[in-house]
Amino acid sequence: MNLIKKMLVANAAVLALWAVSAQAATNDDIAERIKPVGEVCVQGEECKGIEAVAASAGGGAKTPDDIIAGHCGACHTTGVLGAPKIGDAAAWKERADHQGGLDGLLAKAISGINAMPPKGTCADCSDDELKATIKKMSGL
Repeated sequence: MNLIKKMLVANAAVLALWAVSAQAATNDDIAERIKPVGEVCVQGEECKGIEAVAASAGGGAKTPDDIIAGHCGACHTTGVLGAPKIGDAAAWKERADHQGGLDGLLAKAISGINAMPPKGTCADCSDDELKATIKKMSGL
């Protein structure tokens, strides 16, 4: 019987030490573990912390290659849901003819078309950056 009591006491001691170590976390540790992964910023409203994002992104104008890699390539590389493929001049020209040329394509890119969201998910791209990207993808 003595052996059983020793085994129970040893298990209880281990459990107590584990519980104490689990409670030893500071409020800062807890806050760090449960902090949000990101923030939602609404265009036109102040967004705290955006300076860090702009600094990490270089803060300058985006190149068409950057925009294609980060936003457009997912659909326009493979032609998902009928998106004209990058470099398919005939498909882009046909679309441009129906939309009013390069400016018409830009207008549709800004407002979104079919499954493509406005600005193709590049909400912080300027109109000039989008136009340069469309030129690069289409060859127009």
